[in-house]
Amino acid sequence: MVPVSEATIEADGVEQTASSVPELEEEGDIAADYIEELLDITDLDGDIEIDVRGGRAYVSVTSPEDSNLRVLAKTETVNALQELTRIAVQTKTGSFSRLILDVGGSREARQKELANLVERAVERIEAGATSAALPPMSSYERKLVHDIVAEKGFTSESEGEGRDRHTVVRRA
Repeated sequence: MVPVSEATIEADGVEQTASSVPELEEEGDIAADYIEELLDITDLDGDIEIDVRGGRAYVSVTSPEDSNLRVLAKTETVNALQELTRIAVQTKTGSFSRLILDVGGSREARQKELANLVERAVERIEAGATSAALPPMSSYERKLVHDIVAEKGFTSESEGEGRDRHTVVRRA
């Protein structure tokens, strides 16, 4: 059996070494510090929670409904902040980060959107299409889509390169 700290993971065709739980907790701490500074600079309110699951550090920023944090909760903004946070973590640790950032429940909202996209794709296939291509999305979102598709009894695979990488749904 390979120790977790020596296991490798392939993401978008790049093989990476998986991190141990203490390393992931360190990533979460570094990311939380980075996000906390950003919130202070921008005078936004938010509470930061760190979690480790599935070989990734998860950092969530939450606040009351009436908070000004919602300005950062758009999918494109969260993705950009996540990349900046990953770079900050990588700069401090010297290692690639697969950290996931959630701002104001944006990841849950996006997961619901992805489930709706999959539902429409399945409807197209049940209506006679041989396959249904979804729009380009991040590797994390494609992973979520693959899981949703499998739950519905269909198959999916990622196609394309770079920013055009997308998921195609087919009958099982």
